[in-house]
Amino acid sequence: MLERLTGWLKRRGGRESENASSVEKGFLVFQHTGEVIRAERCLQSAGFPVEVKGPPPELRTGCDMVVTFPLMMESAVRRVLEKERLSPMTVVPVSGPMLEPVSLFRTKDFGDWFMVQAANVKITVERSSGRIVNVSGGGCPDVPYLASLLVGESIAGAEEPRVQGHTLCSYALQKAFLEARRLWRQEGGA
Repeated sequence: MLERLTGWLKRRGGRESENASSVEKGFLVFQHTGEVIRAERCLQSAGFPVEVKGPPPELRTGCDMVVTFPLMMESAVRRVLEKERLSPMTVVPVSGPMLEPVSLFRTKDFGDWFMVQAANVKITVERSSGRIVNVSGGGCPDVPYLASLLVGESIAGAEEPRVQGHTLCSYALQKAFLEARRLWRQEGGA
């Protein structure tokens, strides 16, 4: 991915090391998604306002995720990551809309239901009751088990997938679950 990123920046006339003061956000690119999950956890624990997002569409190579952070905190972020033995492949300043990371979520409206997708995992909720009617996608072995625990439960009171899940797919399902809960509450759910 680093080679693609470098080539893409050069084609767009950008530089890998933009002036940090000219941008507000940056994102960390890691070799493996497990590192993204660990980085998010340790940086949030240290109090940094980070988010996991998808890389810009032109830079995707599969199930990619990046960690966004305030670029002015880069030195402190790197120190925390070093303590955890996490080394990003690169740090990219968001210097324009073409480098803006994208939301991990896609939402689809089905009238009486809505679906939230995070990465390749989807959760569908009935609007009127908040009942989870479907969980699908992903390729990890714990998704069917998590689906059996969630389907039929209320999005407001169901146990979060992270409690029983242990894979990248359960991580994505956790993200989709929390976004679906937020959306349902925003629409007036209890």
